[in-house]
Amino acid sequence: MIFGVGKSANPTKNLATVLNFVSRLTIIPYDEQAAFHYGNIRAILEKQGQRIGDNDLHIAGHARSKGLIVVTNNTREFNRVDGLRVEDWTKESE
Repeated sequence: MIFGVGKSANPTKNLATVLNFVSRLTIIPYDEQAAFHYGNIRAILEKQGQRIGDNDLHIAGHARSKGLIVVTNNTREFNRVDGLRVEDWTKESE
C-alpha cells in the first residue's frame, strides 16, 4: 500500500487513508513457521513448474502457517498452493 501511496498524485492524503485503515487491523508477525511454509510451498511449486511471485509466496506461506484464508481476486496463483484456503469476494457465491 505504501508503494501505491508513493506513486500517487496525492501522497499525503493517501498515506493518511492507509494509516487509518491499517490502524484497525491486527498485524500478525511473520515468524519461523511462516518462513517454513514459504520455503515448502516454493520448493513444491518449482518442482511442478508452477512458480508464483515472491510476494504471493510469502502471503501464502504466512496465511497457511496460521490457518487463515487469503481473500483475493488472484485465485489463479493462490489456488496452486495445497492446503491454502482462498476466497474471491469479487465473485458471487454459488
